[in-house]
Amino acid sequence: MQEYYPVIGGRQLYSQILNGQSAAPGIPWLVFLHEGLGCTLQWRDFPLRLSEACGMPALVYDRWGYGKSERKTGINPPDYMHSEARDFLPELLENMGVQEKIIPVGHSDGGTIALLFASFFPDKTLAVISESDHVIGEAITLQGVRSLTALYGKGKLRQLLAQYYGSKVDDLFHGWTGLWLSQQAGEWSIVERLPAVKAPLLAIQGSTDQYGSVEQLVLKLRHCSGPVQINHLQDCGHIPHHEAPEKVFLLMKDFIMHTLK
Repeated sequence: MQEYYPVIGGRQLYSQILNGQSAAPGIPWLVFLHEGLGCTLQWRDFPLRLSEACGMPALVYDRWGYGKSERKTGINPPDYMHSEARDFLPELLENMGVQEKIIPVGHSDGGTIALLFASFFPDKTLAVISESDHVIGEAITLQGVRSLTALYGKGKLRQLLAQYYGSKVDDLFHGWTGLWLSQQAGEWSIVERLPAVKAPLLAIQGSTDQYGSVEQLVLKLRHCSGPVQINHLQDCGHIPHHEAPEKVFLLMKDFIMHTLK
């Protein structure tokens, strides 16, 4: 593993290159995009396992405000994921010397960013993997965030997240939940961007996901222009790569290897 602290959009971000020895002309990259309260560490060994199994280099990074990246204050604007996909990620790829096409692998917010990147940069996207992402804000999404906020107020969740974010934990948590608890959350949607997603898509969601219904899968199936493979995993919640790691690993590996043929 190689670690870097590039300055992207004027902000210092933490990034890792995994399995870098596989990098070569014509070999695409996996790019892992963490969830709304996630970071590189919370992926555990999943990115390394997948990149090694597929023989591909991988880039994993903490977005602005997360993990080991620079602190961010204030409530996220409604288009913050658009900005991540359209501005920060392309600049990061250029800074890190990633010139080949990529397969963004995103969880939750990261999955939404992966879809948006594919819609903005179809020529740079070989395929997309989205897991527990959102294309619309639903009542279940808002209720899940309200429940999470109440849990955070009791202290235990804050202590858990502080292990990853340290003194940044309150800024990060309230910046993320602030948007989803606002009046704008019920109108939030990226469905208008989905027809521009032309690359093959693997979409994964747990049947007991507390932040989204099966409608999130249905909308991608209906609106994305490229081929879409959906997987609704039974008895699985919001983090399938932790709750059903081997099944998710095989789904992603098979999808990637089929795409590379």
